[in-house]
Amino acid sequence: MERVEFNHKTGKYLDVEGANIYYEVIENAGKPALLFLHGGFGNIEDFNTILPMLANDYHIVGIDSRGHGKSTLGTDKITYKRLQLDVEAIVNHLQLKDLSIIGFSDGGTIAYRLTVSNNISIKKIVTIGARWSLSDAEITEEEAANITPEEWIGYFEQNFDFYRKQNPSPDALKFTKCILEMWVDKTADGFSDACVENINVPVLAIRGNDDTFSLESIVKFTSKVQNSILFNIPFAPHKAFEKYPKFLVEVIRDFLNNGENRRSL
Repeated sequence: MERVEFNHKTGKYLDVEGANIYYEVIENAGKPALLFLHGGFGNIEDFNTILPMLANDYHIVGIDSRGHGKSTLGTDKITYKRLQLDVEAIVNHLQLKDLSIIGFSDGGTIAYRLTVSNNISIKKIVTIGARWSLSDAEITEEEAANITPEEWIGYFEQNFDFYRKQNPSPDALKFTKCILEMWVDKTADGFSDACVENINVPVLAIRGNDDTFSLESIVKFTSKVQNSILFNIPFAPHKAFEKYPKFLVEVIRDFLNNGENRRSL
């Protein structure tokens, strides 16, 4: 059987508020829609570890966030709200209804905002390594001031190699500054924080036990969100789906199919 992956060859662009947002669709007519949202400095190909195991059961859509992958940066400031609005534009353009979302890291943070805003029809969300509160931000303001954008580019060297090859108008320095500002945004355009109590769809919140934000935080999140499930994975890092992909896909599939009534795993 041919392996199904995101490839940055078969997608299209949608002009959204001054930026060309790149997306790919893996057609599976009649199957429920499943949207993939990647993390900061990443792109949709990050999900290729698990995507082939889900592709037969879902109509798949993947979006490169503004400035990431093949999506251009545009002129707007990058915020979690801006990325949320970009996703909503793609979903409405494709006329997706009752979709489920798998969001990794920043993609999960965007998924939380999407459910809070309630502007599109969402059935369920799965988040992996996703922060919901400013207290769990990727970096502190002090770190943002003391670590140069050039150092961050070096830290994500592999990501930026891909970015320079694929992006239509790469500007690594400007892009990095935008992401660092988003990570410490204290405004309503940033993290959902207390608004997560308004989430009214089932949530599977996955965290690798070796992730950089605390177990206590995700426990607090699930205590605030009705019909949420916490899955903390032993020995797993931030990209938990790369550690145990087959096992994780089984858990995700179980949740998407019939997991509303379970409280913990």
